[in-house]
Amino acid sequence: MQTLTTTPVDTDSSLDADKRWYTTALVVDDDVPLRELLSDYLARFGIQATGVGDGVEMRRALAEQSFDVVVLDLMLPGEDGLSLCRWLRSTSDVPILMLTARCEPTDRIIGLELGADDYMAKPFEPRELVARIQTVLRRVRDERSEQRVSVRFDNWRLDSVLRQLVSTDGLTVPLSNAEFRLLWVFLENPRQVLSREHLLDNARGRAIEAFDRSIDLLVSRLRQKLGDDPKSPRLIKTLRGEGYLFDAQEIA
Repeated sequence: MQTLTTTPVDTDSSLDADKRWYTTALVVDDDVPLRELLSDYLARFGIQATGVGDGVEMRRALAEQSFDVVVLDLMLPGEDGLSLCRWLRSTSDVPILMLTARCEPTDRIIGLELGADDYMAKPFEPRELVARIQTVLRRVRDERSEQRVSVRFDNWRLDSVLRQLVSTDGLTVPLSNAEFRLLWVFLENPRQVLSREHLLDNARGRAIEAFDRSIDLLVSRLRQKLGDDPKSPRLIKTLRGEGYLFDAQEIA
């Protein structure tokens, strides 16, 4: 069981009981004491948490209720967290924050590539989990409120509501959250050299701040979905030692 240290909370936790529940979270973790401690702690910050122990219970909870965020453990009995993350991202755009007791960079990168919005290693400070949930929700809210519904570039149209690409011949290509955010950064900065650090800060936030290689993997996935030849890319060009350049000719 992970040990949580309950610390004094800020004024956000002093909400009246009838006004407290403005955020809902689904916590998927097979550690029952940890789930209970997290639920109690999150409640102090206006986050109503529902705890489940595995993928079967997760799917049942999602069928019965919508949630603002899913906190998903990597190591679960039966279907693991990575598989559940892949399934969840294919069916929903709900923000996903993954937890793991393993510190392998590969696990973290794979989880983010599958569409997780953030990643935390156990053990962790519960106040940091609250802060990360709030950051993820704020980022998603800002993205949805500020982005145009549709952006056209070259032979593609990006639907920012459904988070999918539509080609001129009608082919529909779904994007993960990470792929969508990366493409959006490119669309906002066409024909500019963008460093890996810039892409890390703007496409993924702090979730993968230590893993530059994950941006290269994500660019590779995005090129594949755009039909951009990796040996001679036309849209997303690599500038060795500098970063990437998005070379779409028409953006509207």
